[in-house]
Amino acid sequence: MTDFLLRTFIKNLQNTADKAVRSACGNLACIVGILCNVLLFLGKFIVGTLFGSVSITADAINNLSDASSNIVSLVGFWLGGKPADKEHPYGHARYEYLAGLAVSVMILVIGIELGKESLAKVISPTPVEFSWLSTCVLVASILVKLWMSGFNRKVGNLIHSDTLIATAADSRNDVISTSAVLVASLVAHFTNFDRLEGIMGLAVALFILYSGFGLVKDTLDPILGAAPDPELVEHIQKKAQSYPDVLGMHDMMIHDYGPGNRLVSFHLEMPAEGDVMAMHDEIDQMEKDFFANDGLIVTIHFDPVVTSDPHVTELREFVEKTAHGIDPEINIHDLRIVPGNTHTNVIFDVAVPPAYFAKGSKTGRDLLNALRDAVREKWPDHFCVIQLEQQYAELEPQG
Repeated sequence: MTDFLLRTFIKNLQNTADKAVRSACGNLACIVGILCNVLLFLGKFIVGTLFGSVSITADAINNLSDASSNIVSLVGFWLGGKPADKEHPYGHARYEYLAGLAVSVMILVIGIELGKESLAKVISPTPVEFSWLSTCVLVASILVKLWMSGFNRKVGNLIHSDTLIATAADSRNDVISTSAVLVASLVAHFTNFDRLEGIMGLAVALFILYSGFGLVKDTLDPILGAAPDPELVEHIQKKAQSYPDVLGMHDMMIHDYGPGNRLVSFHLEMPAEGDVMAMHDEIDQMEKDFFANDGLIVTIHFDPVVTSDPHVTELREFVEKTAHGIDPEINIHDLRIVPGNTHTNVIFDVAVPPAYFAKGSKTGRDLLNALRDAVREKWPDHFCVIQLEQQYAELEPQG
């Protein structure tokens, strides 16, 4: 069914990097969610009212709130798809993150309300009139929500949408809560243990709250500036280093302005003895490649590296080996030497994780002293001039 809907309503589905395709997928998922949740609300509300089941009626209200969440998501996709303008030159795609956050908060609110209602039923249990009609409605609801969870998860993964992944988690929570209502109604019918409905509701409420807090964190991370996806970093690094003149790379930064709208910058090390015009053309081709095939707007800085001086090569390899022995996450770059009559300056940058800059931390100072001492011990007339800098993306060791 999921594949049928995608093939029927989405053109050029294989190109999910295209903003129009991505927006169409998101809109389809939201519209399907609205229709399904409204139908479930009507069925459960009618049955819950007829047979006096507060839990089924509450589950119906939950479906109505899910439809509201789908509307919020739909608005988020619509606003996020607006083109860039003078006031927002990087586009409006972060609206989708805000929509995902709103859905996550709604999940928390549902969990709190369900918990309050369930606690009241534990304290003051009331008998529920049992009917096979209500049981059939609950089973149908579970099956529909199972499909909706898989549908939203597949589309969310397809277009890398945190909003739809949050919606998929919400549908999964609905499967659990509706199953709890179903089990409670059956057990209560055969055992007359009416308090079970409230106990089940409390357990489900706690699970929903736990899930909701996790989703809030996941949707807040890109808004606050979370570390980039390691798989994306690895992909960029491997692709850049596949070009023939590239010796290494460093200082990668990825700015996320919303799904499908990411800006990337990094420094490329290339031979100083090479043809500058040819390497400039290679960088231009690389930037076009990233944009055409990955949807990334890439800016590359060219760093010339001396490869014809054996001593510089020896120094670079020694410093890198020493640094990686201290911490594998450290990266050394831009190493060069300035010879003099009495001593030689060894100048290079050290990129380290953010923890090295934490208040009160001595690790940065200790690292610099260790590198200086190691070089001085091997070459007594060499003095290190080191610039410590923070790395914003964890790159694989090079060399």
